[in-house]
Amino acid sequence: MEKVKKILVINLGSTSSKIAFCENDRVVQQAETQHDTALLRALKGPEELIGFFSKAVDDFIRDAGIDPAALDAIAVRGIGKQGSYRHGAYRLTPELLQDVTGGPVGHIGLYSSTVIGGRLSERWGVPAFLYDVVPTDEVMPIARITGIAHYQRHIASHTLNCRAVARRVALEMGKDPNHVNFIITHMGGGFGTLAYQNGTIVETYSAEEGSFTPERPGRISASLVQELYSDPKYTPEEIRRILKKDVGLYGWLGTSNCVEVEQRIADGDEKARLVYQAMAYQVSKDICSLGAVFCGKVDAIILTGGIAHSKLFTGWIEERVGFIAPVKRMPGAMEIEALAGGVTRVLNGEEPLNDYQDVRTYAMFKED
Repeated sequence: MEKVKKILVINLGSTSSKIAFCENDRVVQQAETQHDTALLRALKGPEELIGFFSKAVDDFIRDAGIDPAALDAIAVRGIGKQGSYRHGAYRLTPELLQDVTGGPVGHIGLYSSTVIGGRLSERWGVPAFLYDVVPTDEVMPIARITGIAHYQRHIASHTLNCRAVARRVALEMGKDPNHVNFIITHMGGGFGTLAYQNGTIVETYSAEEGSFTPERPGRISASLVQELYSDPKYTPEEIRRILKKDVGLYGWLGTSNCVEVEQRIADGDEKARLVYQAMAYQVSKDICSLGAVFCGKVDAIILTGGIAHSKLFTGWIEERVGFIAPVKRMPGAMEIEALAGGVTRVLNGEEPLNDYQDVRTYAMFKED
């Protein structure tokens, strides 16, 4: 019988963070913190960001009474260098940590999780791993082509939770997770809609390509970007605010909290209803378009993430997409269990460890 693996899990995010102590994939203790979006936006520089999130991690370690010497591993929802990854695990090495800290912050949760996990690993001498990272890229070659010659798409998705819920839904349906076709939408601060085929994500709409979300603008036209950058009245910071900060539900309504938005709708706010319904409308179009990937042969549509708790929002989506396949709601996220379970399987030799050196860099404007 395999020894029970004791794992610290770090999953930091822009709207909430989860930190847990697990034995194999079983959560023993967990803390979840909701973040003040305005406070996070006011932080200046990477070290202020790391300081903010480090306090939450340190508080959990202290309050849970975790002995670093007893840990077998640290599981991190993080990121390494830009590029294309395979699903599964990567060791969080000093090289990977250097790649992250030497570049732009990007997604604050992924960045902070990686840096904090890497620093704890070095300090304690405990191995740390990434698992099912956001830029997992195993899409078909036909899906990479864009209308700009020699420029390939950058693939990203909520790989971690989506592969975990796919396995669970398949088993609940009495099907083999490696022999199903699912369309999955993960709905949190950012959204990701993807095509899951036989255990692998073969196509996806990232938060930059699909619907707008509580904190992302979604697909925007190239003409808007050109207009902003060619107009001298806009400074780089103002352009960043327009394209990155004051966007999504937050840009329209001044909040990214969907519970608050739904309360405003219940109170008769017609603008809130229109914008919220438009977000569901755009997600529905993303889901329907991915039906073409499977030539319409879809076993189920899965709605997951925090917003899947909303019967109002998911009801709007189901009304538009239910003709394709049964719609399954899997509210919340299985990210903690997925991280701990994946790392446990690696430690037990049940899954291979991917080689970070094999991460492919994106081909951008590369001549044949």
